[in-house]
Amino acid sequence: MVRRTDETAGKATKAGSAPPKRRVGKLSAAEVFEIFRRFAEVEPAPKGELEHSNPFTLLVAVVLSAQATDAGVNKATRALFAKADTPAKMVALGEDCVREAIKTIGLYRNKAKNVIALSEKLIAEHGSEVPRDRDALETLPGVGRKTANVVMNVAFGEPAMAVDTHVFRVANRIGLSSGKTPLAVEDDLNRAIPAEFGVPAHHWLILHGRYLCKARKPECPRCPIRDICRFQDKTPG
Repeated sequence: MVRRTDETAGKATKAGSAPPKRRVGKLSAAEVFEIFRRFAEVEPAPKGELEHSNPFTLLVAVVLSAQATDAGVNKATRALFAKADTPAKMVALGEDCVREAIKTIGLYRNKAKNVIALSEKLIAEHGSEVPRDRDALETLPGVGRKTANVVMNVAFGEPAMAVDTHVFRVANRIGLSSGKTPLAVEDDLNRAIPAEFGVPAHHWLILHGRYLCKARKPECPRCPIRDICRFQDKTPG
């Protein structure tokens, strides 16, 4: 799992599209453990790539990242978070200013509305704090299960599995899941991944999919789990 340095990853396709070809055989518990042991050896302290300073700015960044690259979100939020890093400051800044700050991001008009609306709801219902509860997070404007899982994992250190397009693809290719929906893949991963790897597993799978196990041309010759992976159409090398 090797990171690129150019931050030019294209926009993600929608998670939940048809999974890759089925693999032969099922991974054993020992093989699953070895996969994540190797990921840990390559990247001992994996981190998400969205820039943030607290749970609130993380929440906003993840909401903005839908159908956008992390690099694009980071460019837009640096100036925004310098002005507004709390719900009260964001509401005071106003929707027009938020919209102007994030206009380089896809769906920026609707996202600006959601950022203001979720900030207002945090103030009114949660004492301006981001709730440490998935169900409560999912009641916030613009927040779905994937966003809630990212916040639970990154902000609060919970073993929550956010299934984006990379996790969906990698899980199916490796043999960790044969799920056809993000929720099915999430359930498979929660059952399969050993508890000691539960928190960082989310990051390892995303980074693996972003920089090695790419959608069109996976870099199988450089893959640290090539001998375990069940993907049949490995690239030669």
